[in-house]
Amino acid sequence: MTDIKVPAVGESISEVTLVKWLKKDGDYVNRDELLCELESEKATFELNAEQAGILHIKAQEGATLAIGDLACTIDETAEKPAGSAPATPAKAEKAAAPAAPKEEKPAAAAPAADVKATPVAHAIMADKQVKAGEVKGSGSKGRIMKQDVLDAIAHPGRKGGDAAFGREERRDKMSNLRKTVSRRLVEAKNSTAMLTTFNEVDMTRIMDIRKQYKDTFKEAHGVNLGFMSFFAKACSTALQEWPAVNAYIDGDSIIYHDYCDISIAVSAPKGLVVPIIRNAESLSMADLERKVVELAKKARDNKLTPDEMTGGTFTITNGGVFGSLMSTPIINIPQSAILGMHKIQDRPMAINGKVEIRPMMYVALSYDHRIIDGRESVGFLVRVKELLENPEYMLFGHDPVKTLLEL
Repeated sequence: MTDIKVPAVGESISEVTLVKWLKKDGDYVNRDELLCELESEKATFELNAEQAGILHIKAQEGATLAIGDLACTIDETAEKPAGSAPATPAKAEKAAAPAAPKEEKPAAAAPAADVKATPVAHAIMADKQVKAGEVKGSGSKGRIMKQDVLDAIAHPGRKGGDAAFGREERRDKMSNLRKTVSRRLVEAKNSTAMLTTFNEVDMTRIMDIRKQYKDTFKEAHGVNLGFMSFFAKACSTALQEWPAVNAYIDGDSIIYHDYCDISIAVSAPKGLVVPIIRNAESLSMADLERKVVELAKKARDNKLTPDEMTGGTFTITNGGVFGSLMSTPIINIPQSAILGMHKIQDRPMAINGKVEIRPMMYVALSYDHRIIDGRESVGFLVRVKELLENPEYMLFGHDPVKTLLEL
């Protein structure tokens, strides 16, 4: 027997949850074949068969396992089952056998149309003037039982099979990821002096650039030109000019970073995850877009590794994809600041003394006031706004005309 134990997946991770078995107990598995999905507080990963043989499951789905706990065993001495080809005729015969009765069932059930409800249920329906279409039968072949009628009476207006007005409840165990997100959000609120400053960005230039170059950009780089690359690029530039926003507190010290590891908040099927774009300040627009697409796909497929979500010096979150017009994002500790993007909405703006309709976006910067003062927070956000409204500044660093004139 070969024991398959829960592997170590990170220094700070001591337990995982067994989410789902991909193989059944007693199945023959090949070496390196996927056996089950495990979920830690940071990521979902898979357990592989170390040897070929018969699988014997020891831990059940939903169980919480410590690192090193036994998940299953594999009997290496078992012979590999014969190929499926010889079994095909037998399977065909088995499949053919019940075919005839299945065709006869509707005909046999037809005469029983007048017994869709039990006598007691029928009497209650007649007394309370409840129609059969208003009751969902839970008995055999949809037969209406006494309790079904009582439930329909208790929930007037609810039609059979319609759960829109139901009062059912269910209890689901919180996943490790959701528990971690909950703990960190509460910790961020309780352990930081969090404030939020707001501004608005005229997205006209960026939208014009995307409209003009999106096809050329995709042909040249094989990836779409989105908004996130502009924001990541602008934040990388501003973070180097305002280093306090890119720092965090460690005990009695402040840790400054000369690099920008930008975390991108992504809504994954199992909860919010924050994968990291390493050294974003050194990446081109195309590289940023590729990294965003790669990390978003891994998040949707639950393929992110702990290393891809560990660290980060600054976070960007985009509530605009869900329609949010304005919000106050919560800091992703131990970081000291987070930028919130929002929905782009046409609004009348005063431009050179005239009213014009412009695509505007509110942006929010939540920051830890223990390390970032008002000057740094407002200055950082104003700089991000300036870079987004004048994308050429991201290349030259400042107004290209002033650079030319050495001003």
